[in-house]
Amino acid sequence: MRQYTKEFRYTIKLSVPVILGMLGHTFVQFADNIMVGQLGTAELAAVSLGNSFVFIAMSLGIGFSTAITPLVAEADGAGNKDSAKSSLKHGLILCTMISVALFLLILLAKPLMYLMKQPQEVVSLAMPYLDLVALSLVPLVIFQAFKQFTEGLSETRYPMYATVIANVVNIVLNYLLIFGSFGFPKLGIVGAAIGTLVSRIIMVLYIWLLLKNKNKFHDYVTGFNFKKIEKRVMRKIIALGFPSALQMFFEVVIFTAAIWLSGVLGKNPQAANQIALNLSSMTFMFGMGLGVAAMIRVGNQKGLQNFKELRRIAQSIFFLTFLLEIIFAILFLLGRNWFPTLYLDINDVMNVADNNEVIYLAAQLLLVAAFFQISDGVQVVVLGALRGLQDVKIPTLITFVAYWGIGFPVSYYLGLHTNLESIGIWMGLLTGLTASAIMLYIRFNYLTRRLILKRDILHP
Repeated sequence: MRQYTKEFRYTIKLSVPVILGMLGHTFVQFADNIMVGQLGTAELAAVSLGNSFVFIAMSLGIGFSTAITPLVAEADGAGNKDSAKSSLKHGLILCTMISVALFLLILLAKPLMYLMKQPQEVVSLAMPYLDLVALSLVPLVIFQAFKQFTEGLSETRYPMYATVIANVVNIVLNYLLIFGSFGFPKLGIVGAAIGTLVSRIIMVLYIWLLLKNKNKFHDYVTGFNFKKIEKRVMRKIIALGFPSALQMFFEVVIFTAAIWLSGVLGKNPQAANQIALNLSSMTFMFGMGLGVAAMIRVGNQKGLQNFKELRRIAQSIFFLTFLLEIIFAILFLLGRNWFPTLYLDINDVMNVADNNEVIYLAAQLLLVAAFFQISDGVQVVVLGALRGLQDVKIPTLITFVAYWGIGFPVSYYLGLHTNLESIGIWMGLLTGLTASAIMLYIRFNYLTRRLILKRDILHP
């Protein structure tokens, strides 16, 4: 046991800034949801519907950017600075192109809202909100390229600083523009979208200036020759990034499908789904952060060709994640009736019936969410370790089968064709995540055993 627990301290030190940075992204949504929720359940459902489109696009952009981290980590482990800088440059080019393309795709996809059997009131509110939040994808994905680069160098603090500043900006602008405080116009959920856009622009500017002025990073982030594009590097990033993007896409889309299925049930189930999803997203960021730590440490050990240490360190991170997710599961079980009250104005006499229904439904969903905390955390951290090994194709197939071959059919049937409704949708999510965690661990176990055996044969 000690050989695993002795790694906890360094893993926590490495992952905490990543977790805080990721929580920063989620906290933007948390702040938006709490402030918008004071306007009513329809507005909360509209933010949920609008964000569902953005989350799908975001998963592709962020998924591509994750290819930068293992390449930089491997180059850093091998002491190759030129290779690390090249990975950042080509990653920035790809992320910029992809983010602009995703923004345009969202604009083209907007009319789909009218064909999805969503409440008309919700669709009307979501349309103008979506335009601005979609545009915010461009700075967000560019920021993600810088973030993945610094994490590849095991420097995880600086993206955290950027997200903290962005959150402060977002909350201040939300307060001023959603409610029309201090003479500012009262823009409702459009005000929340403006806050998100401005905060993300500031975030990318801040991290670039910070890295540029740090001696350790200055040479990496300046002096780019964008005219010289190496096809070999671009192909390598795409080969790693595209499957990683698909992995995130498959998972995000099944949660997005849960939003749409909830919308078919009505605005209150959709609002309840948004509350449970937002809370689950915040705890999921801990697993994501530990997954990044696994990707960095596995990538370093891969560069050193030390596969026995790689396996031991990765399993230590899996164990730490498992323990942490059990704690979150207990918190969800104990607080499931209280957490939803944070999102709504429980003293609003005009909407008391809607608010009470949303709180009741959200509490039920959190009961299921308590159990899938464990599966979700384990599967994302094993996925991070596999990315560190630069094994992405088979894990992509595994996530597709788990989420869409197993999870979604269960969600669809139980949600729309049984009395379980919203709970049934989330039981499908639990089933898919559990299947993913089991199959991904089997894959990691197989690969590391094979690498150790091969190394022992070549170097007895």
